[in-house]
Amino acid sequence: MQRVCFLLKVRPDRLDEYRERHAAVWPEMLDALRATGWRNYSLFVRDDGLLVGYLETDDFEAALAGMAATGVNARWQAEMAPFFEGLDGRPDEGMMTLTEVFHLG
Repeated sequence: MQRVCFLLKVRPDRLDEYRERHAAVWPEMLDALRATGWRNYSLFVRDDGLLVGYLETDDFEAALAGMAATGVNARWQAEMAPFFEGLDGRPDEGMMTLTEVFHLG
């Protein structure tokens, strides 16, 4: 199992709406995430917009590819892209993954 942590930057002026959208993620998006191997997936955000994501998966590249192949993900990413700073494309393509240096299991 891989533990994956990533960073993105939400526009501070869009934080409230970003939180609202994630309080009501589309059921078909949740189903697609589960079907493509995203488990124990969490998003955390600071008031300045720094977003930290964490998930567990058997194969992160396969999980990304699986989501990229779904229509629901394309729609979700298109709707979410305007919420982020410093992206040249979709949020799922701009995630800056972090290297794990310690884990207490």
